[in-house]
Amino acid sequence: MEYIIKGQKPEAFFRHFEEISAIPRGSGNEEAVSAFLMQFAQKNGLTAWRDAVYNVVIVKPASAGYEDAPSVILQGHTDMVCEKNAATQHDFLTEGIRLIQEGNILRADGTTLGADNGVAVAMMMTILEDQTLCHPALYCIFTVQEETGLTGAKELDGSRIPARLLINLDSGGLGHGTVSCAGGMRVHMRRTCHFEPCTLPALAVRIRGLLGGHSGTEIGLGRGNANKLMGRILYALLQTVPDMSLSEIAGGSKDNAIPRECDAVCVFSTEKDRNCAVDLVRKIESDIVRELGDADPGFSVLTESVQATQKMADADARALIELLMLAPNGVRDRNENAGGFIVRSLNLGVIRMEEKTAVLVFAPRSSVATLQQQIEEELKLLAKTFSFSVEIHDAYPGWAYNPESPLRRLFCDVWKEQTGGTFVTEAIHAGLECGLFCDKLPGLDAIAVGADCTGCHTPDESLDMTSIEPLYRLVSEVLARIRQ
Repeated sequence: MEYIIKGQKPEAFFRHFEEISAIPRGSGNEEAVSAFLMQFAQKNGLTAWRDAVYNVVIVKPASAGYEDAPSVILQGHTDMVCEKNAATQHDFLTEGIRLIQEGNILRADGTTLGADNGVAVAMMMTILEDQTLCHPALYCIFTVQEETGLTGAKELDGSRIPARLLINLDSGGLGHGTVSCAGGMRVHMRRTCHFEPCTLPALAVRIRGLLGGHSGTEIGLGRGNANKLMGRILYALLQTVPDMSLSEIAGGSKDNAIPRECDAVCVFSTEKDRNCAVDLVRKIESDIVRELGDADPGFSVLTESVQATQKMADADARALIELLMLAPNGVRDRNENAGGFIVRSLNLGVIRMEEKTAVLVFAPRSSVATLQQQIEEELKLLAKTFSFSVEIHDAYPGWAYNPESPLRRLFCDVWKEQTGGTFVTEAIHAGLECGLFCDKLPGLDAIAVGADCTGCHTPDESLDMTSIEPLYRLVSEVLARIRQ
């Protein structure tokens, strides 16, 4: 293949990153990338296996003098969040990512970049290939479907993994180590809606310009949620025009991404009502722009007069709009005694119609199990109130802080020696696979590190390529220090 990234080190890392970027690897579509990794292992004479869900494990024997050192897991996930701008033409099932290098910054052409977690995949491939490194036996674990419920980590057979030290490569940025994370789940609400044909004036309402972001790490930044903002607009319209209905509604595509866009088609009995609706939307838009301020400065609402061919039954439309209005979203609890870190949150990530069924998908997170149970009960009650069914999917545990972690101390010491700076350790509100690995492998000592990436789970995702070399040096030296 023709490589586009120039002037960056380690060269092997960026070569591997380009190779995996050429392979479609959205969540649930990892078979091709897993086959690529198995071929890579065979080419390099390394033992490897993959399981039924396409997790891949590649083993690199200890280097000379490290035969008796405790083995180490390096781990990341092969799947990526597939988000694109509305105007971008891209088929994530069949097309690789189109990379763009702008100086030291790497991004994609109108889509997510996949640095989350292509950085880990390319980093492990580089370490496996590098014969100059000193290290214990390495178990490089490439998991699947991390972004849609940590499926790969759940399904992995831990009995084949003897190591009890884990370096996860799915957090960051540079000089930061994650030592605890939140647990989470997916909550699906559904209601069958009734439609009737019509030829009535309608108004297409389209929310645009929001920043979006990761529903864990960026949930506390005050950014707008397009689905919740659409609920606010629709509820205000319903209060003004009580016989308003809906023809269409769709917002967000991933529950773990703060939705940036939402579209609805509102149906009215008269042209006068439609015109009144336009004026009201403009006023609400002005209010929201002022409220969001600098936290999300690009918000706008586009309107277009259209003709509806169908309308949702009034009772169904009202139930959906009122549920959207009342749906919990955003930060719910912080620990004010420990720096104000987020303890519990929700993201209303998706609204869609599946034929005649309205579907809402929430992603609650909490580092406290009882608070997670409480939000589950709240959502069940909300759904019951508006005659929606509820399904709970993909629950996963949090990762508790280990106050006695030799691996954490080693990272701190090496970073200090290499840079003179302080290695920052922190708890994050995002979900990581470390919690599942800790459950699966008793006595595991774990840390998560990564490169400098921004805009994850959005088409604005970018990688600061200058962060890769110091990350590689840090991980390599830590491995070299694990002797006994």
